[in-house]
Amino acid sequence: MAQFGDQTLLVTGAAGQFGRIAVEELLARGATRVIAGTRDPDKLAELAARGVTVRKVDFDDAASLASGFAGVDRVLIISTDGIGKRVAQQTAAVAAAKAAGVKHIVYTSAPAARPNADAGLAAEHFWTEVAIAQSGIDFTILRDHMYAENNLMSAANEVASGQIFGLIGDRGTAYVSRADAARTAAGALLTAEGKTVLDVTGPAPVTNAERAALYSELTGKTITSIAITPPELTAGMVAAGLPEGFAQALVAFQVDAVIGYHGAVTDVVEHFSGRKPTSFADFLAENRAALGA
Repeated sequence: MAQFGDQTLLVTGAAGQFGRIAVEELLARGATRVIAGTRDPDKLAELAARGVTVRKVDFDDAASLASGFAGVDRVLIISTDGIGKRVAQQTAAVAAAKAAGVKHIVYTSAPAARPNADAGLAAEHFWTEVAIAQSGIDFTILRDHMYAENNLMSAANEVASGQIFGLIGDRGTAYVSRADAARTAAGALLTAEGKTVLDVTGPAPVTNAERAALYSELTGKTITSIAITPPELTAGMVAAGLPEGFAQALVAFQVDAVIGYHGAVTDVVEHFSGRKPTSFADFLAENRAALGA
């Protein structure tokens, strides 16, 4: 397996949770020419003090992309939080990478990325993948499955209510921790070659019923999984205050879990990070406080 630790490696979105973990992993594994890209370089003053090159890299600013990608050999493009404008942002970054002569792109995508109208946010990742493939640059597309952390946003409310609402026919999601996914991305930046598309998963799929059982075990309360239809789930999310478009995107993700797209299990985390992925049960135990009990 080739090692590229002596090449110039850029991590975009380095001030975010994922990006910061990836930068730390690169440093821990001996990378010597790391560039941390961010819209706000002041946020990374501590990294700069440790010898990391910090550059302004703003996907909405063409000039910053040109200067940010200059001299870069390999780049980790972390998908932005710009829902609705990701395609424009990320294709601009791919174009900048090509113009700068970047040799390899690692991109954090999503499982079952496809252009279908009912695919929710997956279409934004699909068109970014297309732009990367058409660039002629070697790439590693990492289709990160749902981060385990996403469950913590609703877990306390679900525990308090004693109910988890999900779709009829749920076949499970192989939740992966953000840290595992970020270390995997760093490992790919250091070692990957060629053109590959890979799923980044946890060690096993977890159904809503299994999630409810884990919540019950950790809190001592009875949590029940209630299976409903997509329109019912969408309506419930809107009634709870979510914008309809965002609710539909979240339900589309659960529909994919019913289809089985999120139940795949791979060894990609261990291959690139050198660690076995954290199980969902262990992740919840480590974050028991977030369950509100």
